[in-house]
Amino acid sequence: MRGLILDRYLLREWVKILIVTALGFPVFVIAFELTDKVGEHLSRGIDLQSVALGYAYSLPDKVFLILPAAVLFATVFSIGSMNRHSELTAAKASGRSFYRTIAPVLAAGVIAAAGCYLLGEWAPAATTRQLELLGEREVRSQSARYNFVYRADQGWVYAIWSLDINRNLMRQVVLEREGTGREYPTLVIHSPDARYDAQTAPGWTLSDGHFRILPDIDEELSFGFDSLRQRAMVESPAELLIEPKEPREMRYAELGQYIDDLERSGGDGRKLRVRQALKIAIPFTCIVITIFGAPLALTSPRGSAAAGLGVSLVTTVIFLMLVQLSEGIGAGGLVAPALAAWLPNILFGSAGLALLSQART
Repeated sequence: MRGLILDRYLLREWVKILIVTALGFPVFVIAFELTDKVGEHLSRGIDLQSVALGYAYSLPDKVFLILPAAVLFATVFSIGSMNRHSELTAAKASGRSFYRTIAPVLAAGVIAAAGCYLLGEWAPAATTRQLELLGEREVRSQSARYNFVYRADQGWVYAIWSLDINRNLMRQVVLEREGTGREYPTLVIHSPDARYDAQTAPGWTLSDGHFRILPDIDEELSFGFDSLRQRAMVESPAELLIEPKEPREMRYAELGQYIDDLERSGGDGRKLRVRQALKIAIPFTCIVITIFGAPLALTSPRGSAAAGLGVSLVTTVIFLMLVQLSEGIGAGGLVAPALAAWLPNILFGSAGLALLSQART
């Protein structure tokens, strides 16, 4: 029974510090950004309510990034407070080891990691709404899209002047697949309109167009058609209506698909692969930083809460610097992107295990 009382006491202190830190730091940053840019937003005709709401939608992304640091502060301060007030000594005297004492904090770190991951999957939708409210992205139409390019599978690229999802109709469509030579020639299809049949055999039928085959630079075969069913064009109107997003607006799976498309088209996706891996690595940091922070709290002088604050701040700064460094070396190709994203966790996890093994139990 006494053990459960101590567990509840430690968890209560840990959760209080976590909430204050995880919400306090982002709110402070948002307030600073808001006061700095409010004049710019208002001058562009955005009303004050939309500006305030837009910055409120930035909170999930900022909390996602700050949560590992909040876990560190909560761990160092809650365990450090017990150390300063000799509560850890009393627990040890009653036969309770240091490992058993910090077990609730380690469990809370696992829960925080799961919550951080879920928050990271929700944050992109909130970021999209933020960009719309602040006028940095047009509010998406639910029925039409104009003058856009869509990169499909199998190397096909669609240039479409207009798409009407209510009528299942596209206007001025150009389809192109870049080739490599005679055995795999470049194909270009132009049609003034295309209709989607969702009933009998779902797919697009292009009408009154031209089909060009380009085996070489100075060779071309061309013929007209009344109607053409393009097998490679399997996307529905709803799929074509979806507008491209910035990487920060994408969830883990969406970002992976975007990177695959980018690399198929010849782009360099290494930096984005690091960012995708960080969507998993940052939540896992909550567990790593708990293992690192628990024994770290014992190194602070007993009478100084300021020392715990200093240790937490320095550790947070070092960790953020490592994240930036790892992103750079991953994008530069010095190490694999996944390894680069997990490098800070590997370093801090190793240091945490070493500190934990030397802690007096």
